[in-house]
Amino acid sequence: MSNFSHLDPVALNDWHVVACVEDLPIDRAVRTVLLGEPIAVGRREGKAAVWQGHATVEAAQTELPVIERFGYVWTTLGTPERDLFEIPEFSEADRRHIIQGVVRVNVSAPRAVENFLDMGHFPFVHTGILGEEPHTEVKPYKVQVSAEPPEIMVTDCEFYQPQANAGSTTGADTEYIYRVPHPFCAVLYKTGSRQRDRRDVIALFGQPVEEDWVLVHIVICLLDEIRDLATLRRFHQTILGQDKPILENQVPKRLPLDPRSEVPIRADAASAAYRRWLRERGLRYGVVAGNGIGAH
Repeated sequence: MSNFSHLDPVALNDWHVVACVEDLPIDRAVRTVLLGEPIAVGRREGKAAVWQGHATVEAAQTELPVIERFGYVWTTLGTPERDLFEIPEFSEADRRHIIQGVVRVNVSAPRAVENFLDMGHFPFVHTGILGEEPHTEVKPYKVQVSAEPPEIMVTDCEFYQPQANAGSTTGADTEYIYRVPHPFCAVLYKTGSRQRDRRDVIALFGQPVEEDWVLVHIVICLLDEIRDLATLRRFHQTILGQDKPILENQVPKRLPLDPRSEVPIRADAASAAYRRWLRERGLRYGVVAGNGIGAH
């Protein structure tokens, strides 16, 4: 049982990403950390398995529940009340899934999700790719919070991008939809495919290693044929590389949830909704609550 279970049942009793399925070795377990707890991820009888503690496959201790979904292994240290969320596009036969990899970032998982939702930083952090001056205005968009399933949808997002994806040769107004189905995960639906009525999907799955450390797992679900996989991966690695130092310089490293910490401007509507959503769910891990404390 986690040492913070009495403080944060919200994080404890949820599913969390811990490894990419295709990266799991056959004959040994991979050590990692979830919510401050050491765990091991490997295979048993051909299926993914997770053990509490840094056990070997042969000397496994407490085995944890496992879900394999979106090409990743998910587990829990508690007792989830619901199944892991779905992304229906991952089941569509004409899509290709690209595992982009994982980046360790010295901030909390909620900080990484909030950054993923922020269009305002595009022209200044991702100059010449996802944005550029003078196209700095974040146009009005809609935010909807649903109770069942508990998630946030951010729609009608539009932003001018000089290079919206790896294959772009000219700038274009790009349409986004953001979805937050989990406190530490976010999904982006983005125009750019040759099929105008469908969107490419980019998912960010945050593995909360510690309160101020996250492993950011990125997977891309594309419609068009991939001719140059190396260029595609470099494109997204460049974006992640630009985000990492900006994120790690944020103070505090945990996400403040106090309403007074929110900047009441239109461009931050998604961030404000996300912070309220976490606060109302009672999350304490990786955040600074309204009373100034987190899960400590």
